[in-house]
Amino acid sequence: MAHSLEEAGLDNPAADQPVAAGLPGRILDRVNRVIVFISSIALVLAAFVLTYGVVTRYFLKHSTDWQDEISVFLIVGSIFMSSASVQARRGHVAIEAVSSLLSDNVNRWRLFFVDIATFLFCGFFSWKSWLLLEEAIVEGYRSSSTWQPPLWIPYSLMTAGMTLLTIQVLFQIIAQWRRRSDVA
Repeated sequence: MAHSLEEAGLDNPAADQPVAAGLPGRILDRVNRVIVFISSIALVLAAFVLTYGVVTRYFLKHSTDWQDEISVFLIVGSIFMSSASVQARRGHVAIEAVSSLLSDNVNRWRLFFVDIATFLFCGFFSWKSWLLLEEAIVEGYRSSSTWQPPLWIPYSLMTAGMTLLTIQVLFQIIAQWRRRSDVA
């Protein structure tokens, strides 16, 4: 099975070097690497918390209200925060049926326009996340559980992750544009 990036003749730009040239690209690449490491730890912690909750409820017959929320916070936070790193490696799911029918040149343009649409969607999502985060802080939103952690915690992870993803997609658009202008 071929991957759409291979069909388009594009290498994996983030495997060894940042997508964007210069200091901003190197900074984003380093930030992504640190976040992926921290997100990996968060996923392992979530597994331990969930296992602890199951064992405690099954064997000790104790309620652990907090374990559900903390594990959701850890999992959702790690997913949102690591999304920019996944995008840098073009690791998100892509539909390959169309790319196999297109020429390399048309496929490059398709990828470019998909990145622009992705940037617009992620930019909108980031903007709405910032508004939601501000509302949660100002209004003092808390979850409805008995533990009642403040909701600014997961909202801040979602906001930061979507903002980083938006920046990552923007860097990819700029890099593609520069490659096109260098070829022309």
